[in-house]
This record gives sequence, structure tokens and C-alpha cells, in this order.
Amino acid sequence: MEKQKYYITTAIAYTSGKPHIGNTYEIVLADAIARYKRSRGYDVFFQTGTDEHGQKIELKAEEAGITPKEFVDGVAGEIKTIWDLMNTSYDKFIRTTDADHEKQVQKIFKKLYEKGDIYKGSYEGLYCTPCESFWTESQLVDGKCPDCGREVKPAKEEAYFFKMSKYADRLIEHINTHPEFIQPVSRKNEMMNNFLLPGLQDLCVSRTSFQWGIPVDFDPKHVVYVWLDALTNYITGIGYDCDGESTEQFQKEWPADLHLIGKDIIRFHTIYWPIFLMALDLPLPKQVFGHPWLLQGDGKMSKSKGNVLYADELVDFFGVDAVRYFVLHEMPFDNDGVITWELMVERMNADLANTLGNLVNRTISMTNKYFGGVVTDKNVADETEKVIDDDLKSMASQLAAKVDAKMDGLRVADAITEIFNLFKRCNKYIDETMPWALAKDEAKKDRLETVLYNLIESIKTGAREIASFMPETSERILAQLGDGKVTEKPEILFARLDLEEVMKKVEELHPPVAEETPAGEETDAAPVIDIEPKPEITFEDFGKMQFQVGEIIACEEVKKSKKLLCSQVKIGSQVKQIVSGIKAHYTPEEMVGKKVMVLVNLKPAKLAGVLSEGMLLCAEDAEGNLALMTPEKEMPAGAEIN
Repeated sequence: MEKQKYYITTAIAYTSGKPHIGNTYEIVLADAIARYKRSRGYDVFFQTGTDEHGQKIELKAEEAGITPKEFVDGVAGEIKTIWDLMNTSYDKFIRTTDADHEKQVQKIFKKLYEKGDIYKGSYEGLYCTPCESFWTESQLVDGKCPDCGREVKPAKEEAYFFKMSKYADRLIEHINTHPEFIQPVSRKNEMMNNFLLPGLQDLCVSRTSFQWGIPVDFDPKHVVYVWLDALTNYITGIGYDCDGESTEQFQKEWPADLHLIGKDIIRFHTIYWPIFLMALDLPLPKQVFGHPWLLQGDGKMSKSKGNVLYADELVDFFGVDAVRYFVLHEMPFDNDGVITWELMVERMNADLANTLGNLVNRTISMTNKYFGGVVTDKNVADETEKVIDDDLKSMASQLAAKVDAKMDGLRVADAITEIFNLFKRCNKYIDETMPWALAKDEAKKDRLETVLYNLIESIKTGAREIASFMPETSERILAQLGDGKVTEKPEILFARLDLEEVMKKVEELHPPVAEETPAGEETDAAPVIDIEPKPEITFEDFGKMQFQVGEIIACEEVKKSKKLLCSQVKIGSQVKQIVSGIKAHYTPEEMVGKKVMVLVNLKPAKLAGVLSEGMLLCAEDAEGNLALMTPEKEMPAGAEIN
């Protein structure tokens, strides 16, 4: 009998920077679902990847002094490393800079244009650069972007638009007749009431104000706008071809069984994406699940707030499976979850070290002590004991069905709770049967062996079910319990942690940020900023970098850029051309005559088509204001900085 297919995707991660634990939660959640489906006999295809185009990335690359491709290569590599660190079993990692994806996006754009669904016009509105979204005045919240709360700026440009309203009624009907399509239900109500029923505006699907994107091949000054590019990864990644030459894999896998995404991008996946698919005459995905956010103690994670937690850092403290357990178990179905160091330590000690780890350890130890590591089912129990045994056996035998019921509704945290309920019942069973007391009576030896057999089999049942969520832990438990004989020396699965010691190490990693002084109060202390520390370098590493004092003798704006200034910098007897993203902070006139600190031996790179032969050093405050670093005393151009 052929296996039933199951195609699951995550949202592709935006390559603007290193993903924090809230971003990482999604790939772990998708992995748990994929592993569960495989365990139930499904033929699973699990796709994830990176979203790599857009204005924000172009600007970040300019700031870093590298090309956009070099920038996204670095970040995509970092994202993939974290996904692998978390032991996620994806089958494909797609990048939107992949040549086959870019080719199909161009073909899709052209097909929709020729069909009349895309037309050329111009856009004038309020634009949020971080979200890469246009908004009308009525859509703003307190005058700011409704998605991220940041400032928006007026923008006008020629653009291509998609006729969203053409398909709106058809989408409304689909949502109404497919109640499982958008989950949880609260997300469905939000989409219907806030966007679809009031009427859809046509969607901007190209841009001309930046170059880092997939060119519209028949109008190359335009690049395909982010959502038409990014969303189509779900079909291009499995072999969709716009000319009707799609692969067998596409024919098998599409439609997707589950798009797993964050609640903040539910609109794009339940309105824009289904409409694009309708225009391409393709079936819609079976389900879109908008999961809640994982918040850090004092709110949404933000680098500017200094409350960002990263998966690799947490793994260093707790281990991969402990972090997987925490993010999966602590996230409610449709409300935001919370992660703190203190809560992690509490769960580590109570759930993992005690409930699970100690259970496995003492069961193996007693089996070795009393029976040399081998027990069989003697099935010895009096009437009272039989009630206790049957209760444990019943709970173990029903576990798979209980997990199925929870996972069918994507209630992953509840499925894990069911498994740990069995482990807790095993601990209670030990307290009820008191094996150490049975061991004192030779006449009770068969009863003791029965108890230990029941324990081992019940723990094995739980270990097999926990494999989807904590795969390494499952393997370690089953390996120790063996097939007929337990290991001679039990391995500690999870070590208890001392909260004070953990918090001390955390403070060393993240020194507390100075609190702001309330308005009206004076303070003698200068404001400070703590940034995420970079890896230590040696003196030899530092010695490879050449810093000198430079004098800016000329400066002008870079015409193709909104952020760049091009300076001619005298360094000794040489003059170097240096491009810097500081136009918002200095005019060309202000720059001329300044003595500045220069990284001289940086590999030359082109920014907005202009060659840059070094880097000017700047300081940046919490609001993003920049200040050039200048020598305290008068120094000649070319003076070495040690």
C-alpha cells in the first residue's frame, strides 16, 4: 500500500540577521509535526529556507560594505547552521536566490501580466522599509506601520499591480466552505473582518526604487516585489513550472498539506498567496496555521530592547532536546508563550531531570541491582496490585491515540503533556509498588520482576512517542532500556542546574543595561549601551587590520543611493575613495576637512556601482544615530592607530 503524502512548509526566514529563539521556534515546531507524521507512516516532504531579496537587505549590505549576495550568503549560512543545530529534519532548504526559483518567478510574473491580472501603474502611499509594505493613512495605527509599529515615509514610484479584487469573492467562498483552511479560527475571523469583507485593494508587485530583487524580464528597471517572489517558493521548491512542465514531485506534493507560519504574516498566506494560486489555476493549500509568538519575559524580542535570546546560546546551557522541549511545551495553541532563563531552569529541573531523567535512572538501577539487568513479565499481582498495574498499562496503551488526537489539531504542547503524564504515572507507580520493599522478601521476587517489567515497557512507550519532539532523548532512553537487557550503567539524561549559577553566567554574557533616568531627574552617570559580544580575537587577528587617521578632502552624494556618501580621504601620501552609509547623518559639506579613523586594508567593493576602498569608523547609539570617530588631539593624515 502506497504511503499517504504529507507536504509541510515553514515560512522562509528573512535574511536580515541571525534568527532569535522566537524565529527558531517555528522550524522546531514544523520538525516535530514532520517527525510525528513520519512515525505514523506518512511520506513526508518538509521544506524550509530563506527569503533573500528586498530593500532592507540592499541597505544592510551597503552598511556592511559588501554586495547583497555576499550578505545573504552569510546570513543564510547562519540560519541553516541553527536549523541543523536544532536537529531539524527538513528535506529541502530553498533560497530565493536559487537560479531555478528566480527563473520561475519571472515566468509567473509574465504569465500573470499577459493574463491581465497584473497591470502597470504608479503607487503613492506610506512605506515601511522593515516590512517592505505600502499603507494608506487609514491603515496606520497611531500614525505608524500596523505590522511592526515603526515609522512610515511617503513614497511614490512606478509599479506593477495585481488585481486582488478579481479573486476576492472566490477566496471568501473558499474560506467559508473550508473551515479547516485557516487555523486557529481567531486568525480566520481577523482576515475576513479586517481585510476581505471591507474590500481588497490592488497589490503592488514590483519596485523600481532598489535593485536587489528578481528583475521583471520584460521591464528590467522593475524588480519583483517581495511577496510574489517569496510566497512562490512553496511551489518552485518542489518543481513547479509555469509553462506546464512541472516535475513528478510537484504533481505528487501539491497542494501543500500545511503551511506553518507566524501569526504576523497570516494575511500574506491566507489572502495574497491563495489569490496568486487561483490566478495560476492551482489548488490552494489544505491548511495555513498561524502560530503565536514566543516572547521573552518582558515582551517581544528586540535587539534594541536587549532581550534577544538565541538558540545556540540556550543550547550551550541546556542542550538541544531541552530547548526543543521548552519551546514546544511552553507555547499555547493560540496565545503567545513566554521564555525566560528562570523558567527554563525550572522546567529543566522539574520536568526533564526529575520526572523523566530520574525515572529512567532509578528504573535501570533497580533492574540491574535486583535482576542483573534482565526482567520478564511474570504477571504476578494480587487483586489490589492488579488494579494499580492495569491503570498504568491502560495509560500506556492509550497514549498513542491521545497523542494522535492532539496532533490532529496541531496541539503540540498538549501532545507532549500527554506523554509526560505517562512518565509522571510511572513515578507514581514506583511510589505505589515500592520495589525496594518488595526486594527484601524473596517470596515477592516475581512480583518485583513484574513491577520492573511494567515500568520498563511503559517508559519505552513514552520514549517512542517523545521521539517526534525530543529525538535524541528518545534514542538515548530506548538504547539504555535495550531489547531484553538494560544498560549496566544508566546515563544521566538531564543534569539538574543551580539557578543562581545559571543567572551568574547569563549576567556575564549579557551585562545588565543601565536603566533610563526618569524625566526630570538628573544623573551624573553617562548613558551606556550594551551590545551582543562578538567572538574573542587574538592580538594576531587585530594585527591584520590597518587603522590610520584620514583627512576628508572631498565628498559628494552617490546619485543611485539614498544613504551613501562618497568621500576622497587623504591617508599619508595616498588618497582613497570610501563610500559610507551616513548620508542621513552628515552633509557632504560637513564631511570635508574632518579627520577620521579609517580601516585602510578592507577589500575594495562596489556599493551602488561606486568603488569603495576602505571604511570610516563610526559609533552608533540605541536610536541608530551615527557619529564619525575622530582623534582627540590633532593628528596628521596617515598617523597609525594602534
